[in-house]
Amino acid sequence: MRDQFEVGLSRRWRVLLVACTSATLLPVVLLVPQGVPTARVVVIGLVVCQAVVVWWMDRRPVFVTIASLFVGATLELLHVPVGSGVALIVLTTLSWLRPARTSLSGLAAAVLFFVLALGTTGRGVQALLWSGAALLAWSWGALGRARSAQRNSEARRMVQQERARITRELHDVLAHTVSLMVLQAAAANDVFDTHPDKAREAVAALESVGRQALGEVRRLLEVIDRDPSVSSGLEDLDRLVESMSQAGVEVVVHRHGTDDAAVAPKVAETAYRIVQESLTNVLRHARADRAEVEVRIAAGQLMVAITDNGGGGRPGHGSGRGMDGMRRRATELGGRFEAGPSTGGGFRVAAWLPVR
Repeated sequence: MRDQFEVGLSRRWRVLLVACTSATLLPVVLLVPQGVPTARVVVIGLVVCQAVVVWWMDRRPVFVTIASLFVGATLELLHVPVGSGVALIVLTTLSWLRPARTSLSGLAAAVLFFVLALGTTGRGVQALLWSGAALLAWSWGALGRARSAQRNSEARRMVQQERARITRELHDVLAHTVSLMVLQAAAANDVFDTHPDKAREAVAALESVGRQALGEVRRLLEVIDRDPSVSSGLEDLDRLVESMSQAGVEVVVHRHGTDDAAVAPKVAETAYRIVQESLTNVLRHARADRAEVEVRIAAGQLMVAITDNGGGGRPGHGSGRGMDGMRRRATELGGRFEAGPSTGGGFRVAAWLPVR
């Protein structure tokens, strides 16, 4: 797989890199023979060049690395044994900034330059040791790059998960309320001329459902922007039941051993959304006039089951985006989800979720 991960150096890091390079090269002034002014000028010039060139490590890392390695090898030829230290710093930085296919060429150049420089001056053992040090320096930078890439990938994954969660939340909220609004509008239109009073009741219910939809969206935006503890939960089931009654579907809730305080907020919200989506499907697909919701807490599990008396065998009732979303919600929490025609007719949706 091609490595697309990009790393940059901020101004502060470049200043630190120049400072470390300068500190490493500072002893050169003391090591240069005092009686050879020409050599002293040449060495100091090379030192300054090696210290300055690393400032452009962020823009031209390969060029800076080759230049720094060449200067460091030249210093070794002049028997000034500090250029190799800067070369290791630069090599580490290169392997962190660029993928392996690029930084390995820097490692090869480093070994070539310094093996030739040290071998020419009769320091074969040092050449072997320095090659090992160069490999370790490159590995350290490559490891840092891999960890940075992993953190970046994890951050992207979390963003994608959050986007998917928001999409599911919007789907659950809008699918339910818009379905109710469509039914109320259709009911008002059917009796507009013959029973204006009933039409007004349907329009009033339509307004109420619309306000609930706006409240749900505002609450979702508050969750996203500020307070993640603000969310829908099992305590909102009564309001959900009321909206379903206005749409002409009688909903009865049975609670068994329910202690809402024992249920984690995320679990309670997931249970509520499963009930909401299931009742939305009752409106849209089941042609039912009654549904039962069972909420039970036992043995560390929260169970919610929704059963209607409609046509559970029709295509579309047990499939689609809503059903997939409910299944995903349950499995993400380590729970279990089932959906299908019930034995007594109609359709049944059930989910088992860990309370914590």
